[in-house]
Amino acid sequence: MAKLVFFIGGAGAGKTTLAKALAARRGVALLDMDTLLRPAAEAIMTLAGLDPSDRDSADYKRLCRDLGYRITMDAALENLELGIDAYVIGPFTKETEDPNWIRSELSRIGAAAGQVEVKVIVAYLADLESYRERIRRRDTVLDRWKLEHWDEFSRSLTVREPKWPLPENAVLFYDNSLPLSEEKLTALDRFLNG
Repeated sequence: MAKLVFFIGGAGAGKTTLAKALAARRGVALLDMDTLLRPAAEAIMTLAGLDPSDRDSADYKRLCRDLGYRITMDAALENLELGIDAYVIGPFTKETEDPNWIRSELSRIGAAAGQVEVKVIVAYLADLESYRERIRRRDTVLDRWKLEHWDEFSRSLTVREPKWPLPENAVLFYDNSLPLSEEKLTALDRFLNG
């Protein structure tokens, strides 16, 4: 049975770091929404006369957000159809609030709930200052808006539990505040793969 694993959480929580380390252990498809959407988002924002590095404003969300999730999920679903596990990275804020979203996505490939094993790792940090410091240390132009509008942006860093109808043992809340060790990676891999 193919496995679809979501790495969700706020900016700076370490979703990508976790997903890359775990994907490398298993040789699975790694699909990062930021990576997949970036060329299209830059073109769309530029054509709209907006900042091509903006990833947080209302304009970006209106023009690019849903496209990013569609691209990412289409790539994940294509891998699942081939029997290849897919690790997907993104905040998935709107999607995790919709109990029917995951069922609807899997139905695109004719998969029922039991035909694809869905797991979620919700990465989070101990406090808002930890998020801010990680985002500052990343030092990327894509985070400029976040830091310049911290009071507004930081409200998006709430830890969210997916409302999808998943088995109780399918969601793991992971405090990623401390450095990632081999022991922690082994425990996370065990959660995903038994």
